[in-house]
Amino acid sequence: MSEHTRYKYPLKLPASLKETAARLARDDGVSLNQWIAVAVAQKIGAVETAAEFFERRGATSTPEVLTRHLERAPDLPPQPGDELPDP
Repeated sequence: MSEHTRYKYPLKLPASLKETAARLARDDGVSLNQWIAVAVAQKIGAVETAAEFFERRGATSTPEVLTRHLERAPDLPPQPGDELPDP
């Protein structure tokens, strides 16, 4: 796909989210469309960077290494709010 190819995508946002995005776009001096496009690009960059990081880290890991780390973890009850739901 060419860098200059553009696609229309009907985006439905909650009113409060749209209003906040519009305000931030105005503050930045750009259109709402441009502001949302940049926000999506930033999110893609963050996700792809994180995925690459975890892929690199996972490539050298083994179940034995994970087991060693888990065995060193203290045996503590969950903090309030971290409990697992009852089955």
